[in-house]
Amino acid sequence: MHVRNVHERHFAASPAEVGALLDGLSSPADRLWPRRWPRMRFDRPLVVGASGGHGPIGYDIEAYESSRRIRFRLRRPRGFDGYHEFEVVPDRNGATLRHALEMKARGVAIITWPLVIAPLHDALIEDCLDSAASALNEAPHRKRWSPRVRFLRALFRIFTSSSRRTNPQSV
Repeated sequence: MHVRNVHERHFAASPAEVGALLDGLSSPADRLWPRRWPRMRFDRPLVVGASGGHGPIGYDIEAYESSRRIRFRLRRPRGFDGYHEFEVVPDRNGATLRHALEMKARGVAIITWPLVIAPLHDALIEDCLDSAASALNEAPHRKRWSPRVRFLRALFRIFTSSSRRTNPQSV
């Protein structure tokens, strides 16, 4: 199954200001990644080849153009073959921050993507765009999470807290 998923938001801020948000990803000063989601972490600073992810999603940095674009090659979960990326698209009136995910879902991912991961992904990326708006002193478009997203997040919290109790080294 082919998946193309794009979220974008235009900002009145300069491309350099929007691009600075990309450069801060996973750092202590990260102003793009929303606090209420599992942190984005890497084994080193943002450079091609850095390995990391967030929550159960693993990826490596495949391309990085400072303040312009960062592409992550998906490693897990199994069956997610593709990439996701953030890109800053300049224009006369500011810049658009775009997130695109392009992948082939195979095996069990054909079921887990639409039922579980896609709604969580969409909520996370919209929260990222709201974080960007706040960081750029613009009004966020905050939407309430759907009942499905709230339910899935509750399940993940239960699952991850019970796995920490049974296997403290998994944290």
